[in-house]
Amino acid sequence: MTMELDVFVGNTTIMDEEVYQLWLDGYTVNDAVKVRMDGGVMEECEASADVLLSDTMDQYRTFQMCERLLHSPSKLGNQLLFQIPPHQQAMLIERYYTFDDAFVREVLGKKLSKGTKKDLDDIGAKTGVTLKSCRRQFDNFKRVFKVVEELKGPLVENIRHHFLLSDKLARDYAAIVFFANNRFETGKRKLQYLTFQDFAFCAGQLISNWTVGAVDNMVEDMDVDLDKEFLQELKELKVLITDKDLLDQHKSLVCTALRGKTKAFNEMETNFKNLSRGLVNIAAKLTNTKDVRDFFIDLVEKFIEPCRSDRWTAADIRLYLTHYNNSAHILDTFKHQVVWDRYMGVVKSCIFKMYHD
Repeated sequence: MTMELDVFVGNTTIMDEEVYQLWLDGYTVNDAVKVRMDGGVMEECEASADVLLSDTMDQYRTFQMCERLLHSPSKLGNQLLFQIPPHQQAMLIERYYTFDDAFVREVLGKKLSKGTKKDLDDIGAKTGVTLKSCRRQFDNFKRVFKVVEELKGPLVENIRHHFLLSDKLARDYAAIVFFANNRFETGKRKLQYLTFQDFAFCAGQLISNWTVGAVDNMVEDMDVDLDKEFLQELKELKVLITDKDLLDQHKSLVCTALRGKTKAFNEMETNFKNLSRGLVNIAAKLTNTKDVRDFFIDLVEKFIEPCRSDRWTAADIRLYLTHYNNSAHILDTFKHQVVWDRYMGVVKSCIFKMYHD
């Protein structure tokens, strides 16, 4: 009896994107097989359960062999063991370094150390992310942090170059590195309403305006360390609240500009001095490491919560801060406009992002 077989021989590594995602998500082989069966792959491919199990195991072995290359993504394109098309290489890398927002929100601002790694069990249970996936994501954060820590040049560009990530993902990693380095407090109950993307936006503002890299683009840690000289200069802003005449003049200018433009005018006028003291005192204390860490909690307690209790809308916040910022330029005896603009530009942007109606 003769049989005719069609045989195709090739050396391109076949990778199923759905199976890859299951592997990344920490599913066991058996659980991955069940998910695939529930998704109707057996009917679609006319395959038996044994064939599906064998295929899944084979795919998992391939991913595990590729994993060491994914730790240094540039090696993936230079190795000869796996023949992987460039577009698929990009997919493997991007997905390997993609993370769950719920997971990163729990570790954001914490030290990327063994102590935090011990908490991954609890974080996994809280977020619904498997322990294996938590470990992969945490190790990725740590790996990126270690590689870019001592590099000169822009943080986002360094991450994109060394890990071959998309611009969006590189910017998210820059935020994670920046928060881990400066240990910003993000876990307090009053900050729980803020998402990772809220913090990532604020990190971008801080990196662009308050770091050493904002004034010198070829120094180590340029986008990671805050500019200490600038933080010292912020103390000069205290004159806005310690000089009574200046404080009264500032209030008068702001209130004149706001009158008739918002229903919250009375509250703005009444609370002007307290709100101004809050914002200026935050600036003046940023020379202390602890106060840098408390930057976001201070913005919430000293400005956002008082405005929220008076039922200001997001439009009210925008109107108030715009005039509050601009009016300082008209004050005759106030000589620190450059430092003021550098400070308030970031504070305004962060508050606009953090103030949810």
